[in-house]
Amino acid sequence: MNAALPFSFMLPSVVTEAENPERAQVERAQSGDREALGALLRQYGPGLYRSVLLPRLGSEAAAKDALSETYAKVVAKVHTFTWQDRGFYPWLRMVALRVALDHLRARKRLLVWSDEDVTREVERTETQTPLEQALSDHRDREAVKKRVEVALTKINPRYERAIRLRVLEEQPREAVAETLGVTPSTFDVLLHRAIQALKKQLEVRDG
Repeated sequence: MNAALPFSFMLPSVVTEAENPERAQVERAQSGDREALGALLRQYGPGLYRSVLLPRLGSEAAAKDALSETYAKVVAKVHTFTWQDRGFYPWLRMVALRVALDHLRARKRLLVWSDEDVTREVERTETQTPLEQALSDHRDREAVKKRVEVALTKINPRYERAIRLRVLEEQPREAVAETLGVTPSTFDVLLHRAIQALKKQLEVRDG
């Protein structure tokens, strides 16, 4: 049994399932069908996580938080979506990019993508086709990996190891400190210096 979403108005379906299955499903979601909206999010959520959020935010925890926020925004704003024969994913991707941008602006840790990078991408995405977006997503993932790996080879090996263990592998702070033979408080200082060193290398490469 479907519960109605708290939208201020209900949209009538204008296409049949046979004519355009995805559009019909979107229209059901816009009319308050939670099951239809949930199916859309289950279909596209993993792609948003892997291709949009994780490469830009740099950690699984941050990307999962951003995905949850993206879902919340989609639930609140799906009634504003207008079908333009490009499918539903481009709009979802735009919502996710804007969430990622908000997270980047709020964070004070390692940023592989700057807020300026994502701002430019948000603007560019508005004119991209779905195929262009898919290719862009793939290039983004590969570019991030290469960008960080190259920069890591340029910094102090101890700094590199600290970043790999704590930031990239997301091992617990205390465990990484023990591995490096320092106290947790000393590790905090070490990681801060490591991140600053990595940022400088990333900036040099961008310059």
